[in-house]
Amino acid sequence: MAQESPKNSAAEIPVTSNGQLEDPHEHSFNRDLKCSLPVGLGLSETRITSHGFDSTKEGIVEAGPFPGSSASPKSSVIAPSSAAASRLAGQGCDLIIPTGGRAPQKSGPVVLADEVKNPAMEKLELVRKWSLNTYKCTRQIISEKLGRGSRTVDLELEAQIDILRENKKKYENILKLAQTLSTQLFQMVHTQRQLGDAFADLSLKSLELHEEFGYNADTQKLLAKNGETLLGAINFFIASVNTLVNKTIEDTLLTVKQYESARIEYDAYRTDLEELNLGPRDANTLPKIEQSQQLFQVHKEKYDKMRNDVSIKLKFLEENKVKVLHNQLVLFHNAIAAYFAGNQKQLEQTLKQFHIKLKTPGADAPSWLEEQ
Repeated sequence: MAQESPKNSAAEIPVTSNGQLEDPHEHSFNRDLKCSLPVGLGLSETRITSHGFDSTKEGIVEAGPFPGSSASPKSSVIAPSSAAASRLAGQGCDLIIPTGGRAPQKSGPVVLADEVKNPAMEKLELVRKWSLNTYKCTRQIISEKLGRGSRTVDLELEAQIDILRENKKKYENILKLAQTLSTQLFQMVHTQRQLGDAFADLSLKSLELHEEFGYNADTQKLLAKNGETLLGAINFFIASVNTLVNKTIEDTLLTVKQYESARIEYDAYRTDLEELNLGPRDANTLPKIEQSQQLFQVHKEKYDKMRNDVSIKLKFLEENKVKVLHNQLVLFHNAIAAYFAGNQKQLEQTLKQFHIKLKTPGADAPSWLEEQ
């Protein structure tokens, strides 16, 4: 009977316990395969399954558990065919066999713990809150005007605010009249200066009336000069009062408006909380009452803060107003009195006392050299 060729050998070749293969023709291949196995995994624990050495298909190398240790899952790796194994063995035994039974972890998308908020939803939520707040405040204002809703009133603070608004109107009237006086005085000074120039011209051309025209020319020029000095004092008075009325007082009134808005919100949420407290208390209404209580507390703190800010600003405004108006009223009085008394030295001394510098005619205009 003819001997079977190695190509028809059994598909499974067992390995003996001493590391020797039963088939001497495959001794060199398994020796190369042995050097690629990890340390701690003996050949006694390995068996090679193949479909024939002449096949191009790949075999399976299975590693069993270590003797004397707890059982672990089998690790199976893909081993090359005989032709590939011969080439690898000739290159220095570079077969790579995984040592564990776990499959390599695949990288996947990273899942964040916190979901990214949608900007559109955030804007929608802001619009919803704004609409709800506007509705509550509008309802509160209408209820107050109809006399149905209650209103929180600080009598002392409200009285101070009313006085401030009334004083602002009076100061605006004084400012308007002072501006009218300044405009009229400017026109008068301009006319006096022109009249003085006309008298001086006639004084040179009319020899028989030389002295008369000369006296009038000097008088009109002196009046124009004193008028310019008085005009400087009046303009300084106007600038100071304008700063007080349109900046300092206006800033305080802006804080008052914010205080009134906070008061309306406070009353609106207070009314909601009172209505919920008057209703039944069950599992559905208790969360609403708790939420309304939180919103009421937030707006109450805002209202108290704005009321404190208004009180402080009113106090500082009163002190600043007294100081500014005292100086400006003294300036205005002394300048007017010295001008109409014809006391030129007293008028100039008044301007020096308040550190007022008059602009010389044509000082703001650039010189011919600068224009070039």
